This record gives sequence, structure tokens and C-alpha cells, in this order.
Amino acid sequence: MLWDYIRSRRVTLAVWAIVCVLFAAVFALYSLPLKAVLYGAAVSGFFGLTAAAVDFLYYRRKRLRLKKLADEIIYTIDGLPSPVYGIEEDYCELVRILYENMRCVWDEMSEKYSDMTEYYTIWAHQIKTPIAAMGLILQEAGQSDELNREQNIALCREQNLALRRELSDNLQRIEQYAEMVMCYLRLDSDSTDYVIKEYDLDGIVRQAVRKFSRQFIRKKLSLTYEPLRKTVLTDEKWLLFVIEQVISNAVKYTKTGGAEIYCEEPLTLCIRDTGIGAASEDLPRLFEKGYTGCNGRLDKKASGIGLYLCKRICTKLGHGISAENAPGGGLIIKLNLETKQTEHE
Repeated sequence: MLWDYIRSRRVTLAVWAIVCVLFAAVFALYSLPLKAVLYGAAVSGFFGLTAAAVDFLYYRRKRLRLKKLADEIIYTIDGLPSPVYGIEEDYCELVRILYENMRCVWDEMSEKYSDMTEYYTIWAHQIKTPIAAMGLILQEAGQSDELNREQNIALCREQNLALRRELSDNLQRIEQYAEMVMCYLRLDSDSTDYVIKEYDLDGIVRQAVRKFSRQFIRKKLSLTYEPLRKTVLTDEKWLLFVIEQVISNAVKYTKTGGAEIYCEEPLTLCIRDTGIGAASEDLPRLFEKGYTGCNGRLDKKASGIGLYLCKRICTKLGHGISAENAPGGGLIIKLNLETKQTEHE
């Protein structure tokens, strides 16, 4: 630390030495005694060393304080030593600005980590359900093999067909949960894969309906859908994910009746079901992360993630999404697919 202090004051020491040499040269030119120069140098050196000793103690105390503060800078910078002159004030201000930026980044990363941990906890509980169901189905299938040998072949085929359907439905649920994870990760990614252009809305809706057609048949639910004959400026993959999530919820929470897909003018896609619906006080919070509402808690199947992702995707695409209770029961999810006038690149 002493060597660092000497190096920091090397300019002052160099100026003092040059001044002493200049005085000695001038005295020598005028044939004056050099003792006067040496005496002046000694006196100035004494006072200089005294002042340097005091300055070094202050310098040392400041350095030790800064080293101690370096271990706690994540939490506070209130203990920074007071600046002495202009440039130190500028450095202190720069440190405070960097500290505030670091705190903002730290808080943002902590929030993202907390959200991700919470999401994966919910996701793990979700995906365990179809995996456990598939294990039970396979176990029952193995136990019934010997019994099936004594029964007729037609009954065996019927039972095997039912098992395959249940396995297929659970595999589809696992695939859907995996897609939700990928969607969650891509939403916070710096790079996006949006392909914004005009798409045929019927083509997107048919893909979603086709994916859940077997579940409609197995649960004996009706589906009312007529060609919409609309085009929408959007990203096909992300809008398809939103529609799939809405239809999946319609199938999941509907026991009798069915679903209806129609379009309101000018360009609002409506998906209506006859399921459990939502309490009126839950509607404003239905798209919040982790919020399931009263009916969702009673059903014990809701996670509060699907509609949250739908809301975030619609916001990024410039679409609107809302929910309202249907007359006579059920829920209506409305996707406002109107877009402002845009310039195509």
C-alpha cells in the first residue's frame, strides 16, 4: 500500500526534485553557497514528509474502507468514503450509477429465476399426472392379459383399443406440457422466430381442432364450427399455440355439451364451451400467472399457466384476449385479431 501511495504521488515528488535541481543550478551560476539550497530542500522535505505521512494515513484508511465495502457492495454502497475533490466526486457518481444498474439487473434476474422455479414446480406436478396414469394403464393391461385369454377375441380387441386411446390421450397431454415449457422459455429469449404475415384463419383453427378431435369423440362432446373465411396478420405457430390452449381447456373442463368456434365482426375469434365456466369475480384475474379461480380449485386440474402464456403471446403479437361467462353456463374466450395498419418490410 505504501508503494502504491508513492506511485500515486510520483508527479508531486518529481516536481519537488526538479525545483531543488533548478535552485541548485541557479545558486551555482551565481556562485552562491549550496548549503542554502540544501537547507531549503531539507526544510521543505521535512514539512513535505510530515504532510505526506498525514495524507498516507488518510489514504490507507480510505483504501481499507473500500476493501471492506467491496465484500458488501451487492447490498449497499452507503459506506463509500466522502470524495475530496472533483474527480473523486465523478468517480463516486459513476460507482453509484453502475451500482443502481447492477441492482436492477440483479432484481430482474432474481425475479426471472423465481418465476422459472415456480413454473417448473407446477409443470412437474402437471406432467406427473399423465405419466402416472400411463403406468397404471400398462399395469392393468399386464394383469388382464391372462384373463383375456379366456375371453373372446372381440372383447380383447375392444379392451386393447380402449387402452391405446387412453395411452394416446396421456401422451398428447405430455406433448402439450412439453410445448408449454418450450413456449415459456422462448418467450423470454432474446431472439425470436416470429414469421408475421397474412394467414388463413381457418387453416390455423383446423389444425387445432384436428389435434383434439379424438378427445371430443372420447368424451362425446359436440363441436360446432363453420368456415370463418377470414385472414389474419399474425404468426401461425404462436397463434396456433394459443388456440390449442383454449380448446384444450374447453375439452378439459367440459363434461357434457360441447364447444363452438365462431367469429364476431370485424375480426374476433370466439371459442365457447359449456364447461364449469368461471366465477364473475375471477374473470379479471383469469390470465394472471398461477391464478385458477374458485372453479379451477374445485376441479383440481387447473394450473393457471396456460391462459397466462396465451395472454403473453397475444400481447407480443399485438392481439387481445378476454374471457366472459356464456349465457346458460360455460366460458367464452375471445381473441381480438385485429391489427393496426402496418408497413411490410
